[in-house]
Amino acid sequence: MVADDGPGDVPQDADDLDSAAAAFAEVRPRLFGIAYRMLGSATEAEDLVQDVWLRWQTCDRDAVADPAAFLATIATRLAINVLGSARVRRESYVGPWLPEPVDTGADPYLGAERGEALNLAVLMLLERLSPTERAAYVLREAFDYPYPQIAEILQAGEPAVRQLVSRARKHLRSERRAPVTGAEQRRLLTAFVAAARAGDLAALEELLAADAVSYSDGGGAARASRFPVVGAARVAKYLRAFADRFWDGVDVEWATVNGQSAALLRRDGETFAVLTVDATDQGIGRVLWMMNPAKITAASPAG
Repeated sequence: MVADDGPGDVPQDADDLDSAAAAFAEVRPRLFGIAYRMLGSATEAEDLVQDVWLRWQTCDRDAVADPAAFLATIATRLAINVLGSARVRRESYVGPWLPEPVDTGADPYLGAERGEALNLAVLMLLERLSPTERAAYVLREAFDYPYPQIAEILQAGEPAVRQLVSRARKHLRSERRAPVTGAEQRRLLTAFVAAARAGDLAALEELLAADAVSYSDGGGAARASRFPVVGAARVAKYLRAFADRFWDGVDVEWATVNGQSAALLRRDGETFAVLTVDATDQGIGRVLWMMNPAKITAASPAG
């Protein structure tokens, strides 16, 4: 826990709390960006940021030399703790668990200097890292924190932190081919939606990489495949099998989700799915269907 991050609780006057609120508001986007990349859940990230705010209100802020660094430290350490319990919950999750998509149309970097560790496919790979590896990678790659500061946040030696980041980088490189450009990803997604809606088997097989995987996250609250569908031919046949039923009455709205193009699928004016694809020069490698109603609001706030 982060019980020792600052001095004990002290009384606060109204002016001091106003000042505290202003300092917190300035760094809040970064705190959310750290928490979201760590947890893969906008809902859990918002809860964590609120917890940071409560701790910030009651600590001795006069003893804090750098509020931004102090708050980032609290957020990171809390996220490491939350991630441990979240993984236990995800073991009993119904069907595949996918990161919760977020609308990045207004903020393509989600509080960071660059949009690293934000792509949904990358967040899926980060799930396989230890919490401290994930924290080190996120702080370094997305927020460009210097290694000495990451070491202080994680309460580890700088050589150990460098090793954590190096291992995380190697893991991602080994598990993921180089992605296509944003324009090409949008083109492939558009073509995929058209082929899936038409149930065009040949077009789907041409778009998909040989080892393509389709993941559907319904969380037990929406009808969705409870197992990943693997292989271009199987994915194409699977999509064709339910094309008539699934796409009936569906309107498609394009959005920018996690820094990539996504399709918001609406029926009767309500968004019921967020669809995106991850692609390389081999074709579409991952098809991600977010259909859990509780996990699509951050990608479609107006839905």
